[in-house]
Amino acid sequence: MSDYYDRTMTLAELKAAEGREIGVSRWFDVGQDRINGFADVTEDHFFIHTDPARAARETHFGGAIAHGFLTAALLAPMAYDALPGLEGSNQSVNYGFDKLRFVAPVPAGARVRGRFTLTEANDSPPGEVTLRIAAAVEIEGAPRPALAADWLIRHFLDAP
Repeated sequence: MSDYYDRTMTLAELKAAEGREIGVSRWFDVGQDRINGFADVTEDHFFIHTDPARAARETHFGGAIAHGFLTAALLAPMAYDALPGLEGSNQSVNYGFDKLRFVAPVPAGARVRGRFTLTEANDSPPGEVTLRIAAAVEIEGAPRPALAADWLIRHFLDAP
């Protein structure tokens, strides 16, 4: 088990869980300080993110909103909270996305969490397992998610 996952599942258990929700993360605060910090790191200081007064005046958002890529970046700690590790895996990596959509803006000051459904556990090629996960980032109290993604996570297995 890695330092990140609190629980593990076998490959057989993961295959049996295909099509089912396998985890929900805790809530994460998306305050203006977090948004500004992300803007500093990415050098994306567009006013809709960093100037709440101007965003309230000049956009239909009613104030500042989080960067879509900040919302996507929060998937990593959400996954550590919610997803199981794979028994026999010595490493896992973000393998990418087949689909990523920013469905609704995250207002500054909102809380978000990740909800994860396993759609496939593929154990080919030998020594690797790729999990296909339907990931959604919910905004507390909002009717639509902030993000919907088809996410791939690859696990590397210990040598037999």
